[in-house]
Amino acid sequence: MTYIVYDLEMTVRRKKGQIAEIIEIGAAKVGLVEGVPGILDTFQAFVRPTVVPTLSNDTTAFTGITQDDVDAASRLPEAIAAFVSWIGPDEYFLCAWGPDDLRQLLQECRQMQIDTKWMINHNNLQKMLSKVFKLEKHQQMGLKAALEMLEIPFSGSHHRALDDALNTAQVLVKLYDRLSFRRNKPAEEPQTESEVVYKTGHFENLPFAALSGLFPPDSDQ
Repeated sequence: MTYIVYDLEMTVRRKKGQIAEIIEIGAAKVGLVEGVPGILDTFQAFVRPTVVPTLSNDTTAFTGITQDDVDAASRLPEAIAAFVSWIGPDEYFLCAWGPDDLRQLLQECRQMQIDTKWMINHNNLQKMLSKVFKLEKHQQMGLKAALEMLEIPFSGSHHRALDDALNTAQVLVKLYDRLSFRRNKPAEEPQTESEVVYKTGHFENLPFAALSGLFPPDSDQ
């Protein structure tokens, strides 16, 4: 069994009606080496947005991802195919910090008719940490605060997918013996269409479901 800890970066939404699109996928593969958990491999891919191909200044300032980065990248179907190939054939748990990346991923994949069967055994490490430390109901700790509490130094840059995935993976490694992972299927996850994905200061990202409103029902687009 391996553990795929992933993180997404999206275009920044600041106004109602704007669309958030995935522009980077980062992941770390965690497994046991002689009985000891550790990071075995990493994955990183930029993703070229298609609804709004030009990145806003806010997106670049927030993530550090440039227009050149995404212009040279594949579209989401190709990026997902590369990601799934990297995950490999072995059984795995798919892990993220919080529920938001899964919502975004499901929304975009469903909208673009990308197969979601690979999104199995998804676990929310943020929620799992809250259970381990018996935090109050609905109290969810941010990744930075979790790292500080566990005395894990943050490495890399905030709001870059691979760096956030690696830091999240360090939390999994540290708490490995205290976490209980669950098996599930993508169909069991809610198709949320209006929840805020995350806020940091005055920036926010919202789910991709708003894309459906851009095209009339009979549109061929």
